[in-house]
Formats: sequence, C-alpha cells, structure tokens
Amino acid sequence: MPIDAAHTARAPRLRLGMVGGGRDAFIGAVHRIAARIDDQYELVAGCFSSNADKALASAADLGVARAYTSFADMAVREARRKDGIDAVAIVTPNHMHAPVAMQFLRRGIHVICDKPLTATLPEAKKLAKAAAASGVVFALTHNYTGYPMIRQMKAMIAAGDLGDLRVVQVEYAQDWLTEALEGSGQKQADWRTDPARSGAGGSTGDIGTHAFNLANFVSGLTLDTLAADLTAFVPGRRVDDNAHVMLRYKGGAKGMLWCSQVAPGNENCLRLRVYGTKGGLEWAQEDPNYLWFTPFGQSKRLITRGGAGSGPEAARVSRIPPGHPEGYLEGFANIYTEAARAIRAAKTGEAAPDGTIFPGLKEGLEGVAFVDACVRSSSRNGAWVSLNL
Repeated sequence: MPIDAAHTARAPRLRLGMVGGGRDAFIGAVHRIAARIDDQYELVAGCFSSNADKALASAADLGVARAYTSFADMAVREARRKDGIDAVAIVTPNHMHAPVAMQFLRRGIHVICDKPLTATLPEAKKLAKAAAASGVVFALTHNYTGYPMIRQMKAMIAAGDLGDLRVVQVEYAQDWLTEALEGSGQKQADWRTDPARSGAGGSTGDIGTHAFNLANFVSGLTLDTLAADLTAFVPGRRVDDNAHVMLRYKGGAKGMLWCSQVAPGNENCLRLRVYGTKGGLEWAQEDPNYLWFTPFGQSKRLITRGGAGSGPEAARVSRIPPGHPEGYLEGFANIYTEAARAIRAAKTGEAAPDGTIFPGLKEGLEGVAFVDACVRSSSRNGAWVSLNL
C-alpha cells in the first residue's frame, strides 16, 4: 500500500534568530546545539555581536545569510518578512536581555532568553508585564530543569513519595573565579564581574539563580523569606563570589542555598537534596543519570535514567538508552523543544500539549527578585527579607 503522506509529513522547522552568541561566545554555541538536537529549529537570522564587523563575520562563520548589525533593525525587518523568524534566542550579557527582548515582543516574535531574566528587578518587572501583554511564548533557559532525573524528582515529590517536605538543601559550587581572572581580560569573567553588565549579583546572579530555580521547580515550594551573607573574597571584585543563604518557605519547610565561584576543586557542582516526613531524594548535576531515594527507615535506592523506578516524566525527556551519558546539552535541548511545542500551539491559537514544562516569566521574575533580596539582606547584616515581587 502507498504511504499516506498526511501521516508522514513533519511540521516545518521553526525559523530562529539569535542576538549575541558570536565568535568566542561560549553560551551562543550551546544554544545553537540545543536548538538543533531535536531538529525543531533552523537558524536563519542573527545579530551576533554589538561590534558590526564581528556580527557579520560570525554570521559568515555560521552560514547565516540574514546578518544584522543592529538588533532593533533585525526585529523590525524580520517582522516585515513573510518568512521572518518565529522566535529569537537572546544570548547576550544580562544587561542587554531587557532591551533586546522588548524589541521582539513589540512585534509578536516569541522569545527564548538566557537566564537571568534581566540585570535589575525594575527591568524584570517591566519586561514581565510587557511579555504577558504581548501574548508571545517567553522561555527562560534554566536548563537544569530539563534533566530527566530532575523531572523524576519533581514527579515523586508531587506524588507525595517524600510526605510533607521539611528540608531543602541546594548548592552550586565552582572554582574558576578563585583568582582575579577578570584582570586578565578573559571575556566571560570580565562581564560577569561587572555590575553594570551582570547586575548587582555576582555568583548569586550567575549560578545562585540556577540553584534557587531548581529548588523551587523540584520541590513545588514557595519562598517566604530569606537571610543572605554575600562576600567578594577576591580583592577588588565588585560583585559577590560566594553566598550563604537561609531560606524559609511558606508552609514551614526550611532551606539552605550555597553558591560559590571561589571553591577550589569544584568545576560545576550543582547538588540538590530534599527531605520530608517519609523520605529523601538526592541528585548531583555532575552525575545526572542517578537519583538516590531513601524511604525513611529503609535502605537507600538508586533510580537511574531509563532504569527501574524511573517514570514517564523522565522518559519523555530522554533520548538515548539507559547507561549512556545524557546531560547538559540535552537538558538545554529539552527547554528548546518544550518551547517549540508551545510556539507551534500559539501559532495555531491552541494550548500547549499536556505535560509541556519550561521556565518562563514567573521563574525569571522570581530569579531576579531572589538576587535583589540577597543583596538587600546582606547589606543589612543578614536580615530576613521577602522577595519584592
């Protein structure tokens, strides 16, 4: 029998633009790989640098024909084209997230933005309001929420496997800023330690927001108040490079968050532990296929991605057989693919498919408010403060 083309045709790739992420930019390449893993997007346009020559050269490197030297011009011209971009990926330093996003939101173009949402809380509130009014899909790439075992962890907590939650401990430790690397001209260190570009938070904004987001995503808890002690250990550094934060959640659970970029021996050590009345769960990003579950009074159990004890929530965002490493790039790709589902649905005026999950405006606003609260608390000698949402 002939094959029915109606049942074999796939939806066309979404047309993707990118702002930032040109030559020598680490995160731009990550976003491009993530967008292509599930073959949902095609990169067709970009303003890859604020430097015109570098923007054009980067486009040539990537084989992108529609190259722009102004993101505002890109937004205007792409919106006018019949084959204009469906979505834009924003992979600039933090202080440019809001102005870039605003240009595309005004023209009904969907946005996939690197975290944090913005550099300052007033900007975040203004952007969140504008994005909500525009009706576009706005995805924030807190990529660790895309890991299969994180989805497994979230599902188990929601199902009550841990009982009433009591304790949340999350840490994100690195060592790459143990010395004044920004003084060497290293690009990533330079802008991340500049409050004019990164915002008031250093380690809190760069990795603390990941830790805070992950704890909220998995536990389902809502923060009530926090008390923070922020430090810049490296002489002359203008933003924090280490933070200890106590967390009080609504409902009575308590938490601790540590983020540091001056912890020798730690490369990308993101760890999450959640404990309740019936048991505990432990996960580490550097060993992402494994989730440890300990029912109270029983032996510790290992749940593996695709193995015994792993459920449909993890399986839905897995690609390769059990036992094979799957992690950072795939987690990023899951956010892009979840966003693609929502964008396709929005283009037809429908709701996103059941189970579609990705961080967005709410999580973005909470992340920036978290940094703001940490700075306020630390300036008051660790006073307890609420998020200014």
